[in-house]
Amino acid sequence: MKRFLLSLTLILALALITACGGETTEPADTESAADQPAESTEAESSEEEMAEEDEIVIQHWYHQYGEEGTFDAVVRYAEEYSAMTPGVRVEVTWVPGDYFAALNSALLTDEGPDVFELQTVTLDRVEAGQLEPLDDLFEGVLDDFNQTAMQRVIIDDTIYGVPMIMDPQFVYYRKSMFEEAGVDVPQTMEELIAATQALDTGRVKGLYLSNDLGATSYLLYMSTWAANTEFIDGNQIVFNTEDNVRMWQMKQDLVNTGSMLVGATTEWWDPGAFNDGLTAMQWCGLWAMPGIIDALGADDVGVMPWPALDENATPSVWIGGWNQSVNANSNHVDAAKDYVRWLWIENAETQIDWNLGYGFHVPPRASIAAQAEVLKDGPAAEVLEMLPLYGKTTPVTWTGAMDSIYQDAHSEVLLNGADPAEQLSVAEEAAQSELDALLNQ
Repeated sequence: MKRFLLSLTLILALALITACGGETTEPADTESAADQPAESTEAESSEEEMAEEDEIVIQHWYHQYGEEGTFDAVVRYAEEYSAMTPGVRVEVTWVPGDYFAALNSALLTDEGPDVFELQTVTLDRVEAGQLEPLDDLFEGVLDDFNQTAMQRVIIDDTIYGVPMIMDPQFVYYRKSMFEEAGVDVPQTMEELIAATQALDTGRVKGLYLSNDLGATSYLLYMSTWAANTEFIDGNQIVFNTEDNVRMWQMKQDLVNTGSMLVGATTEWWDPGAFNDGLTAMQWCGLWAMPGIIDALGADDVGVMPWPALDENATPSVWIGGWNQSVNANSNHVDAAKDYVRWLWIENAETQIDWNLGYGFHVPPRASIAAQAEVLKDGPAAEVLEMLPLYGKTTPVTWTGAMDSIYQDAHSEVLLNGADPAEQLSVAEEAAQSELDALLNQ
């Protein structure tokens, strides 16, 4: 998880080393050597050199996951596939810092990865010729994949990615603190503001959204949907609505209470502030649940969606995740697709290990998720119940440029007190220009 936000400082490339056969000038076992013609040894050496030249090397890129053990896991998967597939070797590149900056640069060269992660397949990447269609990988299994997860990888009825994990994001809360303060679980923004103030004891703040007070994109998605508002409708940007203006105003009011935690040593994706008792509520993701339960106990951990704007709106849960795509410009497209099929479609053991062995994620395949016993009880089960009711994801025509425009406007409102209506209007115009360019209008 991931699962994403510092400047790129390093790309750690782990080369999976194979032993190379060399020509032996003086055999250790002279009796065996006497039985073997000298030209045979030279022929074997030549065959080994040719085999090395013919070896297919698949470069597989991952962003840096935070859970302990994830790096060792992906190396283990690569080693297993390399061992079972003659003539193919998988090399893993683990990219800390700004993964997408590194990936975008690499995909513009001939040295880009053969297989790589994306959170969402987007139309601009398809039009740039970066993504190989993967429809054939899903023959006979498409209906087994979660449909919301598939929305993130399908453009014009073509599949460009294989979902590998689903990452719901929501709000955790301490049941004991709510009981002590006499606070009910908030259902609307007005109730969230009141609860945040009531739970603020000075030593313990009411709510932690991030050190930028919740300007972050993922939370911004949730609050937009909770205001009965979408991002794009066909060829139009549609996020500038009266309800969304009210949502931004109420989030500004939430900041102005002074009851939100700021200056935490950990960011929103890490449950450290929540586990340490610094806040009664924290926005985070399902991946953090094992650590939260270990620290606080399952009986004291509650989960809730982002509250609705009012009684006429619907709460929201962001369904993020990561998907595997194949570089359409790879020299080994077929081999890369075979590897992705083995790893993320056929290999149930690996999918269970990756989704549940290091943190909690929802396996995108229903048949695999059904085997996830740890998700069937307690707060994890409550999260899964929320997904069909409130879970949503962004459209494939929503690009990184639009995201930056929207988040920058939101940051002005939260951090600098700017007028929500003005900022949404400016963002709408700029995002529409991006969409028009994308759709060639």
